[in-house]
Amino acid sequence: MTDTRSHIPSSTYRLQFNKHFTFRQARELVPYLRDLGVSHVYASPFFRAGPGSLHGYDIGDHNELNPEIGTRADYDEFVAALRAHGMGQIVDFVPNHMGIGSPVNTWWTDVLENGPSSEFAPHFDIDWRPLKSDLNNCVLLPILGDQYGRVLERGEFKLEFESGAFFLRYFDARLPIAPRTYTLILLPALIKLAAMGVGDDFLAEFQSVITALEHLPPRTETDPEKIAERLREKEIIKRRLLRRCDECPELIDAINATLREIEGCPGDARSFDAFDELISAQAYRLSFWRVAAEEINYRRFFDINELAAIRVELPEVFEATHRLLLELIASGSLDGVRIDHVDGLWNPAEYLSLLQSRAGQFSPGKGDVLPLYLVVEKILLGDERLRPDWPVHGTTGYEFANQAIRLLIDPAAEKSVTETYSKFIASSTSFNEIAYHRKQLVMRLALASEINVLAFMLDRLSERNRWYRDFTLNALTTAVREVIACFPVYRTYLTPDQDPSAEDIHAVRRAVRLAERRNPGIERSMFDFLGEILLKKFPENIDEQTRADHMHFVMKFQQCTGPIMAKGVEDTSFYIYNRLLALNEVGGEPHHFAISPEKFFSECVSRLRDHPHCMLATSTHDTKRSEDVRARIAGLSELASEWRKALRRWQTINRRHKREIESELAPDANEEYLIYQTLLGTWPLASMDKAERASYLDRILEYLIKAIKEAKVNSSWVQPNEEWEKAVREFVAKLLRAGANRFLDNFKLLAERVAQLGMVNSLAQTVLKATVPGMPDFYQGTELWDFSLVDPDNRRLVDYETRGLALSTLSGTDPSVLLHQWRDGRIKLHVTHQLLNFRRSHSALFMQGSFSPVHATGAYSDSCVAFLRRFEGSALLVIVPRLTARIGFPPVGDVWRDTVLEWPVEFIGREVCELFTGLKFTVSETSCVIAEALRVLPVAAYALV
Repeated sequence: MTDTRSHIPSSTYRLQFNKHFTFRQARELVPYLRDLGVSHVYASPFFRAGPGSLHGYDIGDHNELNPEIGTRADYDEFVAALRAHGMGQIVDFVPNHMGIGSPVNTWWTDVLENGPSSEFAPHFDIDWRPLKSDLNNCVLLPILGDQYGRVLERGEFKLEFESGAFFLRYFDARLPIAPRTYTLILLPALIKLAAMGVGDDFLAEFQSVITALEHLPPRTETDPEKIAERLREKEIIKRRLLRRCDECPELIDAINATLREIEGCPGDARSFDAFDELISAQAYRLSFWRVAAEEINYRRFFDINELAAIRVELPEVFEATHRLLLELIASGSLDGVRIDHVDGLWNPAEYLSLLQSRAGQFSPGKGDVLPLYLVVEKILLGDERLRPDWPVHGTTGYEFANQAIRLLIDPAAEKSVTETYSKFIASSTSFNEIAYHRKQLVMRLALASEINVLAFMLDRLSERNRWYRDFTLNALTTAVREVIACFPVYRTYLTPDQDPSAEDIHAVRRAVRLAERRNPGIERSMFDFLGEILLKKFPENIDEQTRADHMHFVMKFQQCTGPIMAKGVEDTSFYIYNRLLALNEVGGEPHHFAISPEKFFSECVSRLRDHPHCMLATSTHDTKRSEDVRARIAGLSELASEWRKALRRWQTINRRHKREIESELAPDANEEYLIYQTLLGTWPLASMDKAERASYLDRILEYLIKAIKEAKVNSSWVQPNEEWEKAVREFVAKLLRAGANRFLDNFKLLAERVAQLGMVNSLAQTVLKATVPGMPDFYQGTELWDFSLVDPDNRRLVDYETRGLALSTLSGTDPSVLLHQWRDGRIKLHVTHQLLNFRRSHSALFMQGSFSPVHATGAYSDSCVAFLRRFEGSALLVIVPRLTARIGFPPVGDVWRDTVLEWPVEFIGREVCELFTGLKFTVSETSCVIAEALRVLPVAAYALV
């Protein structure tokens, strides 16, 4: 599609807003970002989230700004600063789910109070008639730290009365009591009130309040008029009750005494009967948090109970959740939107089209122009591409991050690195096998309820077809699990009104075929039955309701495969298969090793054709490791022999630090392999004092314990193995102890070489990100070296004072000095600064320009990646290195020997300027000698003057 140019960012800079980084602080940062060359701030969600939220994805109210981040005036001043500096803003938006863990979400509170009769009940994806009949017309709340009966009889539940309403308190959770059940409190209070000698007239007034409560429409009522009546009358009754309390202090005493009686007395089980009766009468069922996996009856974001899915496919829900977003777009304070978790939506294409349509009301496009810059968080696997009917500019760029790092990995090392890993851990299990079994594990432990619902729906469909009615529920459950475990992509995108696409047909057929192959003992017709439904090959001559039920199953199935892929692969398998951790990134496929420059160029050409303004990322708030950590670890592929030898030495030296736990050594070999790569990827460039060493150790330990729990092999979040985790902590602490340390002495030798290769690789991927087709995104703080790990490590506050000072020193510093002093990170800042400012002043070259690979010849031709960007009279020749361990450090000047490439024709006889050195000269030869082109720095970008 054609796009408007004015609102398409030249580059973005991601800011993580929370109570520690506010709109006011962001406003102060604007001049620095402008000087850096950034065109648009890319804001994390800043809508009202739960108190203390550090990420913003738990939005409780889409139509308010988060007060912890700032007021509307603060926001407007921040936007004004952006506009004054010629900058714009895009925001991360969450349409799939809401945070329900705090009272901020008044919709959810209303649902808990009123059940299916809540006006907001349709907003959430709740199954009010679940498989477990005890949950009919209730929503399961798995918030308890122990089994319900134990929590109750320990006296952990409390009752509160405020403003005429009753609430159930469980530590920080405050839940509403259904108004009709107030009678269980007020009737005993009435008896107490009468015993106090309160006058008959007041007792009659109070009795009328109770009678009114008894006549409220039940919470199961779904008739709109009855719902309106219930909504109106319950609030009137609350106000009446409050007035009665104001008129009669004795009533307050009677109510409080009743509440204390209902709360029970620990040690007297019968004293809790009344409380149990009251809680059981609510529109929610309180349960131990472990129950969620099997019985939860509302759709969640993955397996996070505090994030409830909303039905944004309903027009009223779309309007109710997008009011402020559309207002900000209309006001011009937002130029674009990033859609979080697009695969969770019922119909992504329909949603995205509607959002563009609504945005177009404020800034209408022309012809097929997209009115809103729009990117989606979508992970593409294999040869998967964004669907052509999605009106978006591209993804958030994970595929580029993986393409770039694979370009920097030595393909010749695959066999050696794989053998080294397999021998070290004494296992050769493939990544695909691990992923299959971990997806199965997730379906049994974390998302069992979702699978049970799908299987039950499929069973009901089979009962309507005499060909398949003999299939048992248990067998169909197995079929569903097996097909999902074999699914090759995150999801398909079938809709009721369109035929399946070729991509969807391929994905379903491949999953079914693999499931059949893995399960020769299961009747093939069962998989065929499921496969036919998933491709809308419904039985002939079925009525409309049956057809709708079949389609409903397909749509729910599609919403289920993505979370299972994410939890089973990204959040589990990526922490188990540790062959080369640079590949274990969001959107990555760790079993695929390197790619050739030709493949990389092919992906660039495809992006230019299909989504020329797609976001390009290398670090994000979600990456498992920062771009600089991955750049270092990629360098291990060039040092395969040294890596293998180092592992043997370190394993021998450190064996004495392990501890035996139930006949197993902790940490195990796979964890040890993870530890060494992690240390190489994050080892500080400067020597550490005592405090810095302690801080570094804390970061590494926090990461490693998280990694071990995510792997779910020796410990987990659900069943933590504290003894094992303690042994791992002790092992790493001994590895890093100060003083005489054989391991560290040897480790630092390899760490130095890896750091040098990492520096070169990082510069290369920075240049690539800023010059290949697409729109570069820079995560906060990564303009200098950033050796962060997965969250929360990568969400630490950024030292912008240091960055601002470093930027101010660049203009007077010779680039060769920056290379010599590369450890301070200014060389990366310099490259970023030059490229972003050039992009901003030559936007047409990058937004509309062509892309052409330029091939080198000579001794190190395969280490030279070069290409030309061209538009009308502008052109830029880019040269970056790869696989430079064999060339030497730094890879500049004569070490490139006879490697050359041809100057583009339009450069001959023209003056050019090298962006990073400022060197200007007239091209007089046809050959560009790499030793001269990279004489000062290991990267170069030559622009026509």
